Amino acid sequence: MSQRSKIEICANSVESAVKAQEGGAYRVELCAGIPEGGTTPSFGDIRMARQLLQQTKLHVIIRPRGGDFLYSHLEQEIMLHDIKVARQLGADGVVFGCLTADGSVDVPAMKKLMNAVGDMNVTFHRAFDMCRNPKEALEQIIELGCTRILTSGQEATALQGVPLLKELIEQADGRIIIMPGCGVNPDNIRKIAEETGAHEFHFSGRSSYESGMIYRNPKVSMGGTVKIEEYQKNITNPEIVKAAVGELAKKDEVDEALEKKERESRAKSRKKKDEFDDED
Repeated sequence: MSQRSKIEICANSVESAVKAQEGGAYRVELCAGIPEGGTTPSFGDIRMARQLLQQTKLHVIIRPRGGDFLYSHLEQEIMLHDIKVARQLGADGVVFGCLTADGSVDVPAMKKLMNAVGDMNVTFHRAFDMCRNPKEALEQIIELGCTRILTSGQEATALQGVPLLKELIEQADGRIIIMPGCGVNPDNIRKIAEETGAHEFHFSGRSSYESGMIYRNPKVSMGGTVKIEEYQKNITNPEIVKAAVGELAKKDEVDEALEKKERESRAKSRKKKDEFDDED
């Protein structure tokens, strides 16, 4: 992939992280608890991912539970410890977001967590999509010093959120990265890129694989009342990642050709102006 466009894979396991690297992902966001929207992975997950990801950057989600993003003092302390663990294990970045009860960015809580990140990148995750005023929240997140925002444009999917995503990118004006996520895939990634101007994209690219278990007890479910397909493994498919990388590479190639043409045109205009000035 060119330096222009980057793909981040939401990896639900170390195995998915390795598959993402195989497919050419620039970065992974390592998560546990995917049915809950992603929670903090274990010490062992982070450590193994760091050992195995040699070409792909590693970001770790810091989210102590599923549900909303209104965190108690105890939960914030847990998040502080998890950030320190991620930093000690060599993560390149962490992913978190805190909100107040009225749907604003919880600036004091965010500042406390930001003070613990050291040199790591910080992505403000899709808590942003639950903000009451996204444009005000954008300015607050920039002021906090976050590197990027992961957002679907406050819609069910990034494709539906294209109008707001475009507005946010224009408002950000290079001060922070706006990274579309949710429902992004090889079939729509180029369209989202072209219509928003985004250069970083987040998706999972997972496929389902049948479990190797032979004996199965149909009367018992580990998820209780929550129905989970316990005899299927959802793992990032490197071919899906490669396909998305390829789509972005095509767009980057077109963009780079247009930029080259524009540079040559400007150079010719300057040359003509200089020649005209010399004649005078």
